[in-house]
Amino acid sequence: MSALQPILFVDRDGTLIKEPQDHQVDRLDKLRLVEDVIPALLKLRDAGWQFVIVTNQDGLGTDAFPQEDFDVPQHAMLDVFESQGIHFRDVLVDVSTAADPAPTRKPGTGLVMPYVRDRRIDWTRSAMVGDRDTDIAFADNLGIRGFKLATAEFGEGTDWLSIAHELVDAPRTARVERNTAETRIVVSVDLDGPSEPAVSTGLGFFDHMLAQLGKHGGFGLTLACKGDLHVDEHHVVEDCALALGQALAQALGDKRGVARYGFLLPMDEALASVALDLSGRPCFTFRGGFSRERVGDLPTELVTHFFRSLCESGGITLNLKIEGDNDHHKVEACFKGVARALRIAISRDGCDLPSTKGVL
Repeated sequence: MSALQPILFVDRDGTLIKEPQDHQVDRLDKLRLVEDVIPALLKLRDAGWQFVIVTNQDGLGTDAFPQEDFDVPQHAMLDVFESQGIHFRDVLVDVSTAADPAPTRKPGTGLVMPYVRDRRIDWTRSAMVGDRDTDIAFADNLGIRGFKLATAEFGEGTDWLSIAHELVDAPRTARVERNTAETRIVVSVDLDGPSEPAVSTGLGFFDHMLAQLGKHGGFGLTLACKGDLHVDEHHVVEDCALALGQALAQALGDKRGVARYGFLLPMDEALASVALDLSGRPCFTFRGGFSRERVGDLPTELVTHFFRSLCESGGITLNLKIEGDNDHHKVEACFKGVARALRIAISRDGCDLPSTKGVL
């Protein structure tokens, strides 16, 4: 059986071409492409998407908007895209007005009913791009993702390159807010967008260790926590671990394509041995110990509690062994070692689910 076909439905004015102040592209001198539309569509084309234009053209064919006034710039626009290797599978035009709308007028879906009945279309990946709320409502009516472009007239939105990145690269991201009577935490991760970690918990050494997870784990990490440090450090460390584990689990999704396993990191005289599995089954085993009560402002007893909590909310199996003389080195080796194991485990390794069970 052939693979299902994703479709990108696109508005015309304000989306493919810039919309003039009079809202009618009825002359060649009004024809201007929207920024980055060609490289974005090429990226989508190369990833297997096909393109369908769905546009409302109020009163087209009337004396106020003659058909030939539309056709000349329209054909020129299509020629430009064709010259760049971009072909539109279909051009669907509704000519009704807002005062007298037809079922085919967006956000109505009348124009695309043949596509709705086409079982060869991949609706889970298909999407709509437009510059107005009616385009997003159209996407909602089809049950597909909708992207609204930012324009000077209609305000905030996204851009073409971001849309192509979102659809083609499918970045694995998550944002988790955890609010309790003891802590307030916001954590964001981007497994495919490594960046400098931004961490603030009120515990300097703990911030440093969390930053190691993001830096050496190769993923984007921001985490901000306000907690009851006037009581002690326990709630902050535990709840940060729970929120981070939840974010990792959400970003990983069904874990299709991940390497799944991660395997040893020296830190001067200290040695951390790490075996990690994104199994979906929380399990934490620790061998070793610390001689100091604290390293910086972090109680060493909370190191193992952090990793146990991370495993519980993230569905991670983790075996961690630490040996050495310097507790600072040993704690840091634990965090860096787990980070490097995570880096391997979350990396994309094809598209198959790495489990004979069919689920992780």
